[in-house]
Amino acid sequence: MSNNYCVIMGGGIGSRFWPFSRQSKPKQFLDLLGVGKSLLQMTYDRFRKIIPKENIFIATNQLYIEEILKQLPELSESQILVEPTRRNTAPCVAYSTYRIHTIDPEANIVVAPSDHIILQEDIFLENIHAALNFVRENEALATLGIKPTRPETGYGYIQSDVEEIGNFKKVKTFTEKPDLELAKVFFAADEFYWNSGIFIWNVRTIMKAFHEHMPEVSARFDTGIELFNTPQESEFIASIFPYCPNISIDYGIMEKADNVYMLPAQFGWSDLGTWGALHELAVKDDNNNTTLKKNALYYESEGNIVAVPEGKLCVIQGLKDYIVAESGNALLICRRSDEQSIKQFVMDANLNFGEEFN
Repeated sequence: MSNNYCVIMGGGIGSRFWPFSRQSKPKQFLDLLGVGKSLLQMTYDRFRKIIPKENIFIATNQLYIEEILKQLPELSESQILVEPTRRNTAPCVAYSTYRIHTIDPEANIVVAPSDHIILQEDIFLENIHAALNFVRENEALATLGIKPTRPETGYGYIQSDVEEIGNFKKVKTFTEKPDLELAKVFFAADEFYWNSGIFIWNVRTIMKAFHEHMPEVSARFDTGIELFNTPQESEFIASIFPYCPNISIDYGIMEKADNVYMLPAQFGWSDLGTWGALHELAVKDDNNNTTLKKNALYYESEGNIVAVPEGKLCVIQGLKDYIVAESGNALLICRRSDEQSIKQFVMDANLNFGEEFN
């Protein structure tokens, strides 16, 4: 429908995919799966099937405008919402909400990350279509909850309540990434789902939620509401955005609101946030090794993921469950079980050797 909109969040650095994902070209712009398209292009193509192309916006950092226009030439520059500084997802959502409200005060919006993998697109798009209809008819903030397939410590969780509206379950609690023991408890319980990070709402409902739960943000945006979708918009955003809190939409709105509903879903989802997630999705040899560029030899090795540049050969002997990744001026060799430490490795590299390795 013409008043359905999509905001793709594409401004993150993806530091857990270092050294492939760098500040200059984060993972959303990379073809990590070897399919000839970046993660951003795959996400755009997916939503393009149900949402008019002129209603799709990319929220990103000013560093990536040129790359986005290169990868998505269908877009006009006005469809890129430029964040002057990184402030997590709540200010990003506020910006996109105010812009779209100016265009269409009846808009229904899906907000999605740019780096998710969806294996069963038809089912996914049916879920999105159902959610857009749901928020059109109900004053609710909706999300998609993924039924867990394992005790996972890398995802947040959503606990559903007994109250339902059709197929949508009311959300009881959000829980951040648990330790393994708690993840096992969640996996065994019927009411817990993975937090997909995909949100759906009517523009009026989310604006009301900002005024109720994050007035410190909505007050700033309200002062220049008449400037959205005008030549003065970018200057106004630059003047207020750095003063917004650095907080996620989950913390800022979803955990506080009492009108959050979740559609249980299962469509082959991964947020592809780590090397381990990529290893799970990618093709493996008989010893559970994954090679991104197909240029590795393994001896007495199993459970590894190897990613080195084209034209290089990597020979692995005696390694089990390791990440070996080289890109540009950096080489990472790390146990897969310790991949959550990669962010710290990047911080240490910056501290000791400067930002040339970021």
